[in-house]
Amino acid sequence: MKNVLVVVGTAVISCAAGAAMAQKVHDWRDLDAVRAHIHVAFVELQNFRAANHFDMAGHGAKAQDLLQAAEAETQLAVDAIRAGK
Repeated sequence: MKNVLVVVGTAVISCAAGAAMAQKVHDWRDLDAVRAHIHVAFVELQNFRAANHFDMAGHGAKAQDLLQAAEAETQLAVDAIRAGK
């Protein structure tokens, strides 16, 4: 039960923080900053998985895959904005 409360609490705090920090994207530099944050999250997740012997019932690997995809898509968006598309 305690683990469920921790997970739910973390999710609520994350959503609230995301909403508080969300700002309108003005140009490619903003998106490039988002891409950089995604990369930092990816590296931190790698470190966390290594410290926990990579055992998170496959969720850590899936999260890494999703972060890689998000970083790639964000880079494509930056490139499209730079190209004026």
